[in-house]
Amino acid sequence: MNATPRLLLPFVLAAACASHAQDAPQMNLPRVKLGAGMHQIDAQVALTPQQRSIGLMMRKEMPLHEGMLFVFEQPASQCFWMKNTLLPLTAAFVADDGTIVNLADMKPQTTDSHCSAQPVRYVLEMNQGWFAKRGIAAGSRLRGEPFRAQ
Repeated sequence: MNATPRLLLPFVLAAACASHAQDAPQMNLPRVKLGAGMHQIDAQVALTPQQRSIGLMMRKEMPLHEGMLFVFEQPASQCFWMKNTLLPLTAAFVADDGTIVNLADMKPQTTDSHCSAQPVRYVLEMNQGWFAKRGIAAGSRLRGEPFRAQ
């Protein structure tokens, strides 16, 4: 049996209790600690379709060690754009085991589509350049509760 849904249950319950206006940044999503090499990431978790559609929109700043993890129900080709997003971001498209499939640098306030190179369930957005400055590239593996050990 896949243990991932059980591990994310606290996030699902917290998400069900929160409502967010689309004209303001969502700042109070559940959080998860992730690891990338020797680096720690404090990621907000966007689980619901509404949370995922708002993402990091309207956010004027984000601390360097923070990001947002988008969690989808099943692996699929995931595509992101930056309309109403003010920060330059890098999206890491991540397989179930935490392996980064591909990375995409995204410019603020554009509708250019950035897609996963293969079906994934997770996308981690960080400040643009965060991955590159730390030598984290496609093939690197993230650690944390959402990713199944294999």
